[in-house]
Amino acid sequence: MRRVGGPARLVAGSMSAPVYPAWVTRWVSGQWRQKKRPPVLRPTRPLVLADKVTNRKEKAGEATCITEMSVMMACWKQNDFNDAACAEEIRMFYDCVEKAEKERKNLNEDTLSPQGNMPSSKVNKLLRRFPQMTRYV
Repeated sequence: MRRVGGPARLVAGSMSAPVYPAWVTRWVSGQWRQKKRPPVLRPTRPLVLADKVTNRKEKAGEATCITEMSVMMACWKQNDFNDAACAEEIRMFYDCVEKAEKERKNLNEDTLSPQGNMPSSKVNKLLRRFPQMTRYV
């Protein structure tokens, strides 16, 4: 009893494993992958940095003085928006705003943002200072 037309050969009376063609055993074992070369990557553009980056707006930072503002507005609501009755709360709010503005001005452009990013203006300055080498000496 013989089976014809299939990848495996069966012979009547034998209980051995089927015999597959050589290309099937290479394909199953993965040897065909080792003989292939890796694909050749040819970039469409030269692999160098651009001369400048686009200007992007920095994301707004965290809001400051929210609690002082809410205390001041609650005081206004309780006292029919009378500034004299809420002078202490108003002064605390303005002190907080002044302190936040000083901290924002002290934040130098050389430092990274809280997210760890550098502003695009600083990146452009560095790229102008250290231009890309287009050809080697």
